[in-house]
Amino acid sequence: MDLAGVDRHAAVAVEDEERDAAVLAPVITRSDGVASPTRTEAAGSHHLLFTKRAEHLGEHPGQMSFPGGGREPEDRDLEATALREANEEIGLRPDEAAVVGRLDDIRTITRYAVRPFVARVADREYVPDEREVAEVAVLPVAALTDPENYDSERRDHPYYGEIRLHFFRVDGYVVWGATARILVQLLELTTDWRVPDEPDRVVGPDADFPV
Repeated sequence: MDLAGVDRHAAVAVEDEERDAAVLAPVITRSDGVASPTRTEAAGSHHLLFTKRAEHLGEHPGQMSFPGGGREPEDRDLEATALREANEEIGLRPDEAAVVGRLDDIRTITRYAVRPFVARVADREYVPDEREVAEVAVLPVAALTDPENYDSERRDHPYYGEIRLHFFRVDGYVVWGATARILVQLLELTTDWRVPDEPDRVVGPDADFPV
């Protein structure tokens, strides 16, 4: 995983949505003798930290996400929003995060413009705030880029029109939705992985989501 691709990227901004939000995509490098929760990784292997949203939340309950949330008046900018939210949700101190750069803003159906930041973070245990986060999951990039762990579908969406949904299935977790859209760009900028030219299936707008 070469994070220089993020540093070089000229991110596209979205400035016409009702609300602003930011997320932090935390990159962890596992050192010698450190095992992931479910497998032993080679020295120096890269991982991404995700949160599983609490089931009682009104928006996207139970889904996998990056730490983040809406901008507050006291935030000097959206990078500050991402760092504050990461601190609140998983106890990541701002001085532990070395921000590398940012990805393209994305729009959500809840009328947010979400700005994703990418940062190197310490390899330690993070404790979720149970009011917002049910679980912290640290997933290996090698597994996220394994073609056996990815599938996608095309469908009509009432807000976006025709869209392609991405699903990454690793260690019993499914990363999809807005987080998967962010993850796709992050992986394409930093690894050799690319989205396949065609989706695995085309479904109707009312089809159940395969998660």
